Amino acid sequence: MLFEGRAWKFGDNIDTDVIIPARYLNTSDPKELAAHAMEDADPTFAARVQPGDIIVGGSNFGCGSSREHAPLALKHAGVACVIAASFARIFYRNAFNIGLPILECPEAAAAVNDGDRLRVDAGTGRITNLTTGAEYTARPIPSFMQEIVARGGLIEWVKARLESK
Repeated sequence: MLFEGRAWKFGDNIDTDVIIPARYLNTSDPKELAAHAMEDADPTFAARVQPGDIIVGGSNFGCGSSREHAPLALKHAGVACVIAASFARIFYRNAFNIGLPILECPEAAAAVNDGDRLRVDAGTGRITNLTTGAEYTARPIPSFMQEIVARGGLIEWVKARLESK
């Protein structure tokens, strides 16, 4: 599971209200949510993010309410994965449940600059900053969780497992 894209750098304690403001939670339409992703942190994000781009956050990324809309908005905005120094536990779980891979790597989170090009190998945990040449190692995403992401999330993974029996 390889990703390559532009880094969008954000700070510590990016909460779910910043990822998708509560005023847009009158819908669960992924396209509508994506149109407002990260709007309160960077009003231009949704218009400028490209498929495959990577969010880099500080500590406690995804804190706040437990809404699954937050990782859903990022995924449908085109974000390929999120790297952060640490994640709020419920965001971590929601991200994998909807098929958005995330990696904890405090060293990469501290060193990567906004706009750097990154290559991420989720299977090995290797993060390469193609702009600076620096390399970092995150804990790899376990293979069964990579399967969940590859299927598009936990529901699709369960459906596939049930159909294969």
